Amino acid sequence: MIMEETPRTPIKVPRAWLTVGLLVVIALLNYIDRTMITTMRGSIVDAIPMTDAQFGLLTAVFLWIYGLLSPMAGFMADRLGKSRVILGSLFVWSLVTWLTAYATTFEQLLVTRALMGISEACYIPAALALIMDYHRGPTRSLATGIHMAGIMAGQSLGFVGGWIAENHAWNTAFLLFGIFGVGYSLALIFLLKEAPKQDEILDREPGEKIGFGKGLAYLFKQRSFILLVIFFALVSILTWLVVGWLPTYFTEQFGLSQTVAGLYSTAYIFTSAIFGVLLGGFLADRWSKINPRGRIWVPAIGLCIAAPAIFMASYTTVLPIAIGCFIAYTVTKSFSDANTMPILSMIIDSRYRATGYGILNCCGTIVGGIALYYGGFLRDANIGLTTVYQFAALFIVLAAVALFLIKPKKKFIEPQ
Repeated sequence: MIMEETPRTPIKVPRAWLTVGLLVVIALLNYIDRTMITTMRGSIVDAIPMTDAQFGLLTAVFLWIYGLLSPMAGFMADRLGKSRVILGSLFVWSLVTWLTAYATTFEQLLVTRALMGISEACYIPAALALIMDYHRGPTRSLATGIHMAGIMAGQSLGFVGGWIAENHAWNTAFLLFGIFGVGYSLALIFLLKEAPKQDEILDREPGEKIGFGKGLAYLFKQRSFILLVIFFALVSILTWLVVGWLPTYFTEQFGLSQTVAGLYSTAYIFTSAIFGVLLGGFLADRWSKINPRGRIWVPAIGLCIAAPAIFMASYTTVLPIAIGCFIAYTVTKSFSDANTMPILSMIIDSRYRATGYGILNCCGTIVGGIALYYGGFLRDANIGLTTVYQFAALFIVLAAVALFLIKPKKKFIEPQ
């Protein structure tokens, strides 16, 4: 373990925030492109006949490939450079989005979704690692939170695809967003750059090169990294259960129409999530000036609030109380989204940040898919969503415990 000397170049504050702003647009586009297909099901099925199982496979194949390739995609960013991987990822998935507009068969659509899973898997680990390179002190969590807000805005705008399909043709949205993404990726060649080199303390021997196998071995030797994986997986279970089944819960529990249930489940929840990541980032940055563990305590305390909130939301029979509790859950759970990568940066070598987050992304996607499946399995067994949500609140408590047990390494803590 040595400290490698590298030329120290000051990071200009405007450049650091410009990078976040550029990435927010990419993050928004990332989630619009991946989710809008689900909002135009009727238009697509009318143009390209397919069964419900085939339509579901379009989303499933994306998630499987996206999750499984995330660790390797993160390693590519660590090895080749974050900005290069981000630009390549944006260009390829935008090109694939564009080509999707010309699909005429189910098989062609399936291939484009698989290619989108491959290309989009490269983005988030690289983007968050690049933000860590630019924001090394008291702005890390807020910068991450702003980027995550872009992701959530993209999720909430997924309906645009359905609206365009309803008023024009199903492939119009794919043409528009694909062309925009390709153009934006070309423009970013001149704007998105790697962060200047800084003095860093690394866990390595002189002359040692990074490798995927070495990276996995290094990461899973770290007790705190394993705890972070457990935390991320547990939070992902409830996150996917809420996203996937909340409209159904509102419809069945309170007799709401599909439109109203959808409004409560998206407009309220995603808006609350945006507020939560910004607040969680701000609070963690402020607390970390006093104590480095502030970035851990803010999301951990947030989860301690989120657990009883989700339990009460699923227990009450009063709609306004349920909505208020779901909003409280979303806001405080979102503290974790703003601080996961900053926490990761305090426990592992900077050479493997993107690889580490890729592993988290992989685990979150896999357990999320399992949670969605078992949510339906339990419903088939006549176990209602009320019981499922109440039991799942326990996962949030366990996730908070895992966070509290994480011990950051002093050598990786950036000065505030």
